[in-house]
Amino acid sequence: MHILINVNGRSHSLEVRPETSLLQLLRDELGLTGTKHGCDGGECGACTVLVDGRPLNSCLVLALSVRGREIMTIEGLASGGKLHPLQQAFVEHGFLQCGFCGPGMILSAKALLEQTPSPDPDAVRRALAGNLCRCTGYVGVVEAVMDAAAQMRDRS
Repeated sequence: MHILINVNGRSHSLEVRPETSLLQLLRDELGLTGTKHGCDGGECGACTVLVDGRPLNSCLVLALSVRGREIMTIEGLASGGKLHPLQQAFVEHGFLQCGFCGPGMILSAKALLEQTPSPDPDAVRRALAGNLCRCTGYVGVVEAVMDAAAQMRDRS
């Protein structure tokens, strides 16, 4: 089936099978491998992308269901060769050890900060509850999101 999809600000016209997940389309058709293939059941959050600004597990979403919607992957977050403040904060806090959970966590955090520019740590933890990490504790990621939020507020 034919699909016209907007990913990271670019339109793509593709032929996909009806059972193709958004995760498969992003990774296999568009080469956007920052979206990770984890549990394939919506449990780990490694495949999180933003659809119309909302975090969704791309492994659970059929590609055909996102026609005409705005999709953002981790590859679309940096701008002008500069990391987004969330990406930079994750690097500075040493959170990205294996890197597998990072893209999903960063995009979930972005969705939170778009709605709540000044979250408290509990709000950050709730927003990231669907994103699992096996390398570190979650203290560093909460600190990174809080720091990024402050930087983003200072810029506006």
